[in-house]
Amino acid sequence: MNHRTRLRPTIRAWAALGLLAEGVLMVGLLTAAVSGQAQVPGATYKCVDDAGRSTYTNVKEEMTGRKCVVVMREVSVVPSTAPAPISRAPADTASRVDSPTQRNRDVDRRRILEQELQVADQQLVGARQKLAQQEQIRNGDERNAQRQQDRLKPFQDDVRVAEDNVAALRKELSNLR
Repeated sequence: MNHRTRLRPTIRAWAALGLLAEGVLMVGLLTAAVSGQAQVPGATYKCVDDAGRSTYTNVKEEMTGRKCVVVMREVSVVPSTAPAPISRAPADTASRVDSPTQRNRDVDRRRILEQELQVADQQLVGARQKLAQQEQIRNGDERNAQRQQDRLKPFQDDVRVAEDNVAALRKELSNLR
């Protein structure tokens, strides 16, 4: 006999066993579904058959002729209770500020913002002067307009930032009035 003829029956036998195992599984599932017999409530078992294969089940009929051990019992699921509503107590009077104190704070805030606005205005004037000075300077290598724009860009950015600061401070002051 050659080696190839020996292997064919073995492969066929394994294939038949595979089909046989699928058939047994299907019959077992069908039997369990059709019979609808009572299951062991809330427990999962690990069963070991004579060949040493382990299976997990909660169906009593599948445990016959096997060594079965309880693996997991039913876990009680308790619905959570609704959280207690948060009661909104009136604001603590200690955290409130009396009217004259608040008025003094508002006056101080306005004074500080006006000082910052004066400083920002001075910075804006300075930035515009530096930009104007740089625009008047013509370098020999700046015959190309792009080179001049590249040189002026940092000064233009400084003017833009100073203008934004002044605008933000004026807006903040207008919110106080």
